[in-house]
Amino acid sequence: MEKTSYSEKIARKALEMGAIRLSPQKPFCWASGYYMPIYNDNRTLLGDPSARKMIASAFSEMLSSISFDPDNIAGTSTAGIPHATTLADMIGKPLTYIRSSGKDHGLKNQIEGLGRAKGYEGKKVLLIEDLISTGMSSIKAVKAIQEADGLVPYCFAIFTYGTKEGKDAFASLSPICTPLTILDYDYVIEIAEDTGYIRPEEKDMLLEWSSSPFTWGEKHGWKKEER
Repeated sequence: MEKTSYSEKIARKALEMGAIRLSPQKPFCWASGYYMPIYNDNRTLLGDPSARKMIASAFSEMLSSISFDPDNIAGTSTAGIPHATTLADMIGKPLTYIRSSGKDHGLKNQIEGLGRAKGYEGKKVLLIEDLISTGMSSIKAVKAIQEADGLVPYCFAIFTYGTKEGKDAFASLSPICTPLTILDYDYVIEIAEDTGYIRPEEKDMLLEWSSSPFTWGEKHGWKKEER
């Protein structure tokens, strides 16, 4: 991950506000039933206007660093929408958002904000996510944009766990869409150690998780719960 000038401040803010929580001694049970030592809820950051502005500024800086000037900013529904909106307002770009599927009534749109246009009409689109985990929700949004005649070479997100599943999902895309994030798991662990949020022995457990997330819990005595 190539850090922005805002990455450290956003990482500290996320830990302070509980948007990113680290607890290897008392892990969280995810919806999948697996016990994991980290939990991410970037919606928490919406409550702080300074955090929202920093996130948009970091995304803007990322755009400059890769020399990409999108015609449209697209947010994933629902968590990507507020950050896509703030960024679009900051840099003066049109905004769309991508539903997980088309509506079952009215115009049955999956993409909102296109007006009377029949898709993106070959325009360049930047997709905004809040989190990349397995990557599946992001991939669905990328494909929806591509099917609507949009060029979407990049997906920006606030945070990624850096899982193999997420990396493989993006690697499978054609045309390519490259995921770029403000924060990643290893960087947040560094900041958490620096701030005293975690102890050295907890850092070891957290780094161990990143190499095998779906076996980590049972190895440490937390068996997967069947849902």
